[in-house]
Amino acid sequence: MKTNQFTLMLAAFAVLILFAVGCNTAPQKADEKPAAQSDAPEYFLLRPELEKAYGYSHAVRIGNELKISGAVSMDEKGNLTAKGDLGQQMKNCYADLDKILKHYGYSWDDVVVENILTTNMPEFVNQSAYRNTIYKKQFPTGSWFGVKELALPGQLIEIELEAYKVR
Repeated sequence: MKTNQFTLMLAAFAVLILFAVGCNTAPQKADEKPAAQSDAPEYFLLRPELEKAYGYSHAVRIGNELKISGAVSMDEKGNLTAKGDLGQQMKNCYADLDKILKHYGYSWDDVVVENILTTNMPEFVNQSAYRNTIYKKQFPTGSWFGVKELALPGQLIEIELEAYKVR
């Protein structure tokens, strides 16, 4: 009877080893990138002191997904830039978003969601053609929201993104 128990334990151990070996993927070549990123969140702060003071991260990547908090037109100290000029504020937002996309190795072609909040929807619609210089392949999904106000007085637009990249 003890021999049968030992044989069963040995067989179970062998099956476990075979299962573990069978789950391994083919060896990765030195110049080959992994198929997917880790599922551990990777945070990015564009303006670390400012973002810590306000309590948010500008972006987080989890695996192949990248989520970017709303970008607004501000300098490194958090001061509004391009006061009263929605078109320039929009360009400033896209410039910051571009920095974050590039930090993670993404491009505008990888953007799948774009949400825009503005305090002046008619003016945004007049300026929205600028987006054609950003999105050359296709436009992402998303929504445009007319809002009463944004975080800082004088901010006219905020743009948030989600991107996805097959690795």
